[in-house]
Amino acid sequence: MTLRIDVPRPDDAAPVARMQLRAWLQTYPDEAAGIDEEWIREHRASTVTAEGVARWREFVEDAARQPDLLFCRVVRSGAEVVGVLCGRRDEVVTLGPMYLLAEAQGQGVGGRLMDDFLSWAQDAPLRLWVTEYNERAIRFYERYGFRATGERELWRGRLPNVRMTRAGG
Repeated sequence: MTLRIDVPRPDDAAPVARMQLRAWLQTYPDEAAGIDEEWIREHRASTVTAEGVARWREFVEDAARQPDLLFCRVVRSGAEVVGVLCGRRDEVVTLGPMYLLAEAQGQGVGGRLMDDFLSWAQDAPLRLWVTEYNERAIRFYERYGFRATGERELWRGRLPNVRMTRAGG
């Protein structure tokens, strides 16, 4: 599989939305947390509605107009979008969302995405949320200097997330 990283176009909004829902379905089911396909579809299916696609389109367009404040890259396998990494610069830089479909993982593209993102972020402090039981993602972020802060949240009352940060400089 040949994977390439691109700046997304507005017409990538629907493929990114579909990929995001697929990534959730691959990544987040967890019996102990009470998260199954039905729960994910109930809480994330709006991603692929006209409104959800419009939000992605707006973000992609805004990122093109304000590249110093917004970052977004997609990963393609041929014409198919198989990953995304976005971020936002405010008082600190926030990483997210970042998703790679299972078939795109383990091939180095996540590291290439992160390298692009870190170059964009420069020396700013960074933060992100990651699902507590997504150990593969946590290890990935730790390799790039992120550390858990102890701050936790339950997204929609059920999905356990932990805050990770990376010092600037």
